[in-house]
Amino acid sequence: MTDAKTAQDAPPTTLPAINFATFVFSLNTSALVQLGIMEDPISGQKARNLPLAKQTIDVISMLEEKTRGNLDPDEALMIRNILYDLRILYVKELG
Repeated sequence: MTDAKTAQDAPPTTLPAINFATFVFSLNTSALVQLGIMEDPISGQKARNLPLAKQTIDVISMLEEKTRGNLDPDEALMIRNILYDLRILYVKELG
């Protein structure tokens, strides 16, 4: 059975709505996996990749900068808090 056939036969999956918050949360989750805080959903293992984690944190930071003034207060607070938390975790992982 091919992968394409398997994908066609799989039951439909309900995915969250795509908006700014879900996008930033997905980047946050990726950074947490790259920091070795969360298990990789594919392998089920924890593995650190600090250069990739830094790049993901930098991408979120770039989004914050480029969207400044265009976010509602909740979105601005969310991205600011996520960046703060990720930066603290990154520095801790550098040890």
